[in-house]
Amino acid sequence: MLTELSPLIAATAQWLTRAYPASGGALAAALCEVQARQAVTVAACLRYPTRTDAALVALAGPGGSARLDWVTGADAAGGAHTEDSAWRTWVDEVVASWAASLLTDPELARQAVAELTRGPQPLGTPAEFRRLTEPGVRDRDAAALLRHPDLVAPVAGLHLDHLLARLGPDQALIA
Repeated sequence: MLTELSPLIAATAQWLTRAYPASGGALAAALCEVQARQAVTVAACLRYPTRTDAALVALAGPGGSARLDWVTGADAAGGAHTEDSAWRTWVDEVVASWAASLLTDPELARQAVAELTRGPQPLGTPAEFRRLTEPGVRDRDAAALLRHPDLVAPVAGLHLDHLLARLGPDQALIA
């Protein structure tokens, strides 16, 4: 399933790290990218839980980054319309929103990872998503913009209700 979702995961993680870049050099950029990729992977697997779901989104396409660019103001800055922007068509708005929610709420991230790691086809182990669920000081510093609740609120808020519904009725108490 991750194979079918890999273009979506790569593009959505890239969008997040461009919209909320790391500060502090190459190591910070790498740590920020790892956190974004982990959040997007969890969000994508929650959004597209079966091979059929993943195949359908791969066939139809996820929709692109236009609304996300508008919400964050990237379209006004001209950054969304560069010559190398074909990857933006593989950005999934719902997955980006869910990933932003996971990055700003470690408890919600732990619950999402737990949802994926138990079940008939577990995605992995919670330890594999440690940078998402239990970020250290370096992780937080590297992804300060990406993990800042106020900065990512416009993106995270787009589909938070759907994420909470996906995780179960008890999750509505978190928001």
